[in-house]
Amino acid sequence: MPADESHLGESWSLSPDSRRPLPELIEQKLREQIIGGTLKAGDRLPTEPELARKLDVARSSLRTALQRLQLQGIVEVRRGLGWYVRRTDLTAVEENLEGRLATRQFSQTDLLEVRIALETTAASLAAVRAGDGELDELAKLNRRYQRALVEDVQEVAESDEEFHSALVRASHNELLEQMYQSLVPGLQDCRRHAHPSTGVHNRSANEHDQVIWFLRRHDEVGAKSAMTTHLLGLYNDLAGDDGKPKATLNTYVGVSDNPIWDRRR
Repeated sequence: MPADESHLGESWSLSPDSRRPLPELIEQKLREQIIGGTLKAGDRLPTEPELARKLDVARSSLRTALQRLQLQGIVEVRRGLGWYVRRTDLTAVEENLEGRLATRQFSQTDLLEVRIALETTAASLAAVRAGDGELDELAKLNRRYQRALVEDVQEVAESDEEFHSALVRASHNELLEQMYQSLVPGLQDCRRHAHPSTGVHNRSANEHDQVIWFLRRHDEVGAKSAMTTHLLGLYNDLAGDDGKPKATLNTYVGVSDNPIWDRRR
């Protein structure tokens, strides 16, 4: 049954904290509602538009927070029905893999290496499975990323996340997508710490274009190679100094016509 909204009132107001990303503040607020007993196991949450309005946030940030809670087994989504509270006992959340991922108990190196494995495979699959509409959507999302000002760290991070999540969905492999989504909370930390310069941001957008270029040509090898090159740049910049040798991989794909990334901006 839906949560009794007569008891919610002003309790949906977020605590202002400019040092923390918005999805984390939303996640904290929803946790408070559950721990405080306002939301009980089996309760249906308000719809995403309603929740976004109550919290005065964008639906993309809300969805990220809900996905974080879903990975921890706290909420669940029921197809066609909405989001429901799955559990109110939060003490054992960090004991399972999903909880450890959602609470970022793995190193950036580990997360980025698994991301490379999943996304490069997703790019290869998308090259043979994605429809024209999905490819157009990827191009649209990359234009959003290109337009984002590097000073707007949240918009840069969110638009980049939307692009990569859409590419993984285009693989049409449900298990791969679920595995990738389990990494998203930790990857958000990586994105926030990237703080790209204008040059790095343009290079990243250009590399997104490279991937799309190969996808439109149904070139699975080229798409995988372009994605590997793109992600290795982030990996080499952000992988922590944890004593592990870092992977290196040079990729080269020859093409007969003039690819989009050769054009001067």
